[in-house]
Amino acid sequence: MDVIKKIAILGSTGSIGTQTLEIVRKELDLTVTAMAAGSNVELMERQVREFRPSLAAMWTEEAADDLRERVRDLPVRVVCGMDGLLEVAAYEDAEVLVTAIVGMIGIRPTIEAIKHGKTIALANKETLVTAGHIIMPLAAERGVPILPVDSEHSAIFQSMHGESRARVERILLTASGGPFRGKKCEELASMTVEDALRHPNWSMGRKVTIDSASLVNKGLEVMEAKWLFDVELSQIQVVVHPQSIVHSAVQYVDGAIMAQLGAPDMKLPIQYALFYPDRRPLDTQRVDLFALGQLTFEEPDTDTFRGLALAYAAAARGGTLPTVFNAANEKAVALFLQHRITFLQIPELIESSMANHHVTDAPTVEKILETEAETYEFIKRKFGE
Repeated sequence: MDVIKKIAILGSTGSIGTQTLEIVRKELDLTVTAMAAGSNVELMERQVREFRPSLAAMWTEEAADDLRERVRDLPVRVVCGMDGLLEVAAYEDAEVLVTAIVGMIGIRPTIEAIKHGKTIALANKETLVTAGHIIMPLAAERGVPILPVDSEHSAIFQSMHGESRARVERILLTASGGPFRGKKCEELASMTVEDALRHPNWSMGRKVTIDSASLVNKGLEVMEAKWLFDVELSQIQVVVHPQSIVHSAVQYVDGAIMAQLGAPDMKLPIQYALFYPDRRPLDTQRVDLFALGQLTFEEPDTDTFRGLALAYAAAARGGTLPTVFNAANEKAVALFLQHRITFLQIPELIESSMANHHVTDAPTVEKILETEAETYEFIKRKFGE
């Protein structure tokens, strides 16, 4: 029996969190010692009963009280709020932190985990999008590995394994194109929430699925890749690949392209991060190249899907502008899911928020969170709330 690896999970009830637990369920040398969730007390109770962590956190005090009452027969301590997330992130009886939480709420816990020497299995892209200039130097200073869990960034990471990063010419970041690939603005004007949630290849949370439909998700991934792999924006090329078999690739200075291929299944990059540098057997669909027949690649239509172009602009300016891009998109997607704005108003809201903002360079965590709040307030005023 191998030595048991102890992990903590932020966002255990979400899409990445539940798939992480599927891996823990089958791997006898993995155990969960701490977990945190938002408000899904019912699912959290089932997870606590199955995986028996000694520490659990809920976002609100009310949810924590509810969970505490439900699991009072178990030896688990229940905490809440940001303090609770920080406690889970720094939990001494865990060596790996899976950051599967959504939003900028993940910044402070990630920093706390790095300060406590935890390996980071990173699925929270907002952390690097808004605070990459803080996170990456701190991780380097503390000698903490940051292992990407996003399918595309995991593919890039795998394609760089054993290679000199100084020899990277460009990163080829693939995108499925989402449910609206090939459509033009006049067609997008009538697209509904239900249309946007019909992703052709991936099963993801609602917010990420909408981001995929708008290509904003790919813009966030471009910003994340810049920090994660220490490359210039000009070295990151987005390639639309409808089959979602090539998860991303890296081209080197000699022209060679290394790519990672596989069926679209998030358990592969999650498991790779948890056991890196080892590879474990995984019961997932295998790619049949004969059945597939062909792989196709297209340029992204940034005139129609303006979220991607706005992301490049935000990343190029830097400072607090990526935070505005991210925060404005979060609010815009929430409004779209509530049927209060149209699909095409998502990039419009992002652009107006960016235009309204006065950029601060090299922002602190406090300034990043303040910028997020200011962006939310700008959109709130715009809608007369």
